[in-house]
Amino acid sequence: MKPTKKYIFFTGGVASSLGKGLASASIASLLERRGIKISMLKMDPYINVDPGTMSPTQHGEVFVTDDGAETDLDLGHYERFTTLTLSKDSNFTSGQIYLKVIENEREGKYLGKTVQVVPHITEEIKRRIHQAAEGSELLLGEIGGTVGDIESLPFIEAIRQFAHDVGPENVLFVHLVLLPFISAAGELKSKPAQHSVKELRSIGLFPQIIICRSDREVDKSIRQKISLFCNVPESQIFTSQDMNSIYELPLNFQKQGLDEKVTELLGMWTAQPNIQDLEQVLHNINNPKKRVRIGIVGKYTELIESYKSLDEALNHGAISNQLEFEPIYIDAEDLETEKRESILSEVDGILVPGGFGERGTEGKIKAIEYARENNLPFFGICLGMQLAMIEFSRNVVGISDATSEEFEEKGTPVIHYLEGQSKDVSKGGSMRLGAYGCEIKSGTLTAKIYESSRISERHRHRLEVNNEYVGKIESAGMTISGRNPELGLVEVIELPNHPFFVACQYHPEFKSRPYSPHPLFKMFIEACGSND
Repeated sequence: MKPTKKYIFFTGGVASSLGKGLASASIASLLERRGIKISMLKMDPYINVDPGTMSPTQHGEVFVTDDGAETDLDLGHYERFTTLTLSKDSNFTSGQIYLKVIENEREGKYLGKTVQVVPHITEEIKRRIHQAAEGSELLLGEIGGTVGDIESLPFIEAIRQFAHDVGPENVLFVHLVLLPFISAAGELKSKPAQHSVKELRSIGLFPQIIICRSDREVDKSIRQKISLFCNVPESQIFTSQDMNSIYELPLNFQKQGLDEKVTELLGMWTAQPNIQDLEQVLHNINNPKKRVRIGIVGKYTELIESYKSLDEALNHGAISNQLEFEPIYIDAEDLETEKRESILSEVDGILVPGGFGERGTEGKIKAIEYARENNLPFFGICLGMQLAMIEFSRNVVGISDATSEEFEEKGTPVIHYLEGQSKDVSKGGSMRLGAYGCEIKSGTLTAKIYESSRISERHRHRLEVNNEYVGKIESAGMTISGRNPELGLVEVIELPNHPFFVACQYHPEFKSRPYSPHPLFKMFIEACGSND
């Protein structure tokens, strides 16, 4: 007899940005460590087909999967907290759902029927849920937004129907709520949480577990009140208070018995989770040997979510070296107008991340030049690598007008558009996306870092180093330490006789995990920690 598949659906109430992604990822990490084969899903109510065309100011980071999907940043949390390698099936939006339904209607698949939210939109949502759950014993699915949002209603209705379809004994609803602290009263307030659950129940969902988000400890009386008025047993009410590190959350949930309660309610009897790796991570976080200050030179420095995976990967590198990572966000445009020495002299290393557009590029180039000339550890990613090539071409090779085709038509294009790419192509999902292979040159620092001659990394870009100028650049002292074997594209560069000067075209931050840090970040942080 085929085992029955189980499902957990997460919703949020009172306010957005409560950390549903972190909560679901933390629970997933514990269930996976109990031996359960899991899958994860993020359902986003916005109409965009994917976040790929959305500004970081609107959405934050775009997380890229191996199969080239541009997805919600919560998928980064899912991968960092588990061993999963997610795919395009792990994230869908209202835009994708409506697009598919409209395509079906145009093809006559509904046989002339009036196309409606119920049943056509909800049936497509349910189909995607089943698709995401394939190959697993348990799917954890998160609905973005807040209960009460009009955009979320089709998703709420879909999971209500889904529980009816597969049997309520196979579905668990988890609701995350905010408990605000009112300073004038000197206490946490549960009334907004109660109203949130009431709203959820009014549209047909009855949460079995409530997680209370707060900035401080939640006492027993509050949990009792929520239990009474939300009709949820007190043993099924848990807390998620602010912590020094997000990597404390799985252990906090485990201490409360949340994973035990989940398996009990779903009838999934397992061994206790193996959490030794999480405990080691937390030990290193709490016992750093010293602090390293990393200057992150970008143009979205006030929008930390724009660099979420990057921040976490740097943190992973620090954790593995038992160091404390302090990010110093530097607005690239400030380096164009102020003395760079006064800004950069206080950091232990410089990182220039990926990005698009010309704004701030000259400031980033100045930061790269400073790192190169002052033997300061430097790490460039995507645009960061392209700008490192421009800086080296201008100041060492002697190509004074070296530039990128993305910025201007005049000048020498040491960076140019990939074949089939240009400023005028369709913006959605049209870049070089997903995992591609890279051959590493033996005897290089990159080879030492990876301990491998062949790697695979995730990409998100339209431009690449122009191979027409690579010969001159190499002759001047730059090493091309990694290439894509199929197309001959430059993937990794480095400078010999430098403490650490490495840049890559791909995005290694997407594959870093706290208990398995990406080797590039591990070595970069190590170099920064040795910089006195």
